[in-house]
Amino acid sequence: MNRDVAESILELGTQCGADYVEIYEEETRSSTLSLKDSKIETASAGTEFGIGVRLIYGTEVLYAFTSEESKDALLQMVKTLAFGREKGKSAAPKFSAEISRFGNPAKDFLDPGVLGNGYKLDFLHSADANARQVSNRICQVVASITDSCSHIHIVSSSGINVSDFRTHTRLGINVTAGRDSEKIVSREAPGALAGYECLEKFDVTNLAKIAAERSLRMLDAGYISGGVMPVVMGPGFGGVIFHEAVGHPLETEAIRHQASPFCGKLGKQIAQPCLTAIDDGTIAGSWGSCAVDDEGMKSERTVLIENGILKNYMADMVGAKEVGCARTGSGRRESYKFAPVSRMRNSFIAPGKDSFDAMIASVDHGLYAAKMAGGSVNPATGEFNFAVEEGYEIVGGKIGRPVRGATLIGKGDQVLQGISMVGSDLSIAAGVCGASSGYVPVTVGQPTIKVDSILVGGR
Repeated sequence: MNRDVAESILELGTQCGADYVEIYEEETRSSTLSLKDSKIETASAGTEFGIGVRLIYGTEVLYAFTSEESKDALLQMVKTLAFGREKGKSAAPKFSAEISRFGNPAKDFLDPGVLGNGYKLDFLHSADANARQVSNRICQVVASITDSCSHIHIVSSSGINVSDFRTHTRLGINVTAGRDSEKIVSREAPGALAGYECLEKFDVTNLAKIAAERSLRMLDAGYISGGVMPVVMGPGFGGVIFHEAVGHPLETEAIRHQASPFCGKLGKQIAQPCLTAIDDGTIAGSWGSCAVDDEGMKSERTVLIENGILKNYMADMVGAKEVGCARTGSGRRESYKFAPVSRMRNSFIAPGKDSFDAMIASVDHGLYAAKMAGGSVNPATGEFNFAVEEGYEIVGGKIGRPVRGATLIGKGDQVLQGISMVGSDLSIAAGVCGASSGYVPVTVGQPTIKVDSILVGGR
């Protein structure tokens, strides 16, 4: 943005009485290519540009955005946004003359915008062919690659002048196994904060085979009888329950609205001593990472729970001020169309010391949820309902028959207290999280864990 235009916006916002004025400028190029039943189903690409202006009065946020970049239009937008506000300071705020630049591409960066759709086709055809080779009962394969390259620039009345370059790439493989009218779908969907070089690192052949074999196992599985029982939850996407039922209530966006079971519990024991949980925006190349958040603060590693004790909330600027805690570089937004709020980045339960065999052996009758699927949660109460994509009965301390149709039902704060064993096999999985500031890339994760008691829904 032209410096004169930016300074004029900051000055006008300050004159309108705002305590803080921020400009967020973004240009994003994105594309999607998908293959269904060995044929191209979708091929799309687009570029989006816009500017958002945020005025903060105390902890009240006013936000507006536009794709019009002329000085007159932007100043008029600020006037409209601040209509009826009292006049404030007259001095023009200055931001740093030197731009702090983040997100410089790695040496092996393969630019999606340069390589285009042709580069993706071999990966998609490989996923399709390798999934179908597993069995003639594989009746459908959908494979896709999505990517986005974003340039953002943030300036503010506090002197921030930050730019960031972000590239996200994700592979999706959905494999359906069928018998008569029954169909079971299994999915693998790794993603990275990287260009197409990450496609070389994803083992497409193996991922397609894993998804196909899982769908076949679940197609042949019986149904579990529901009830309250211990559950051993597998690594990786099992962390979605922690993300939804515990992570969201630990964001200051929930805390400041008194919509969380963890309000006022900093420094208190909320889980067993075996559990430590972290939200980390600094993991190199991870799908949920960011060099700086969408308020221009450098990202950091935030320990949320340490040995069962609640240590921190995830805080953006407004949330930190209202709750009275430190900012954690967690202010995030989908695009220039949203004001930022506190959001997770890479959230996971840290590795422990318990073995998988010991966890299974400790259960007389229960469920091994090897892989979780989607679900729903009420962030204010922590009540959740999540489907198990791949499950097995545990009988007499041993893994038994595969079962399908299982759901896990409970409250996040109660399940947290029931985690009694934590393994060392941490893995994280890519996902997309929706909240008041739109959809953002996140990862969820955990090692294998044992929950002593949870309600399991059956057929």
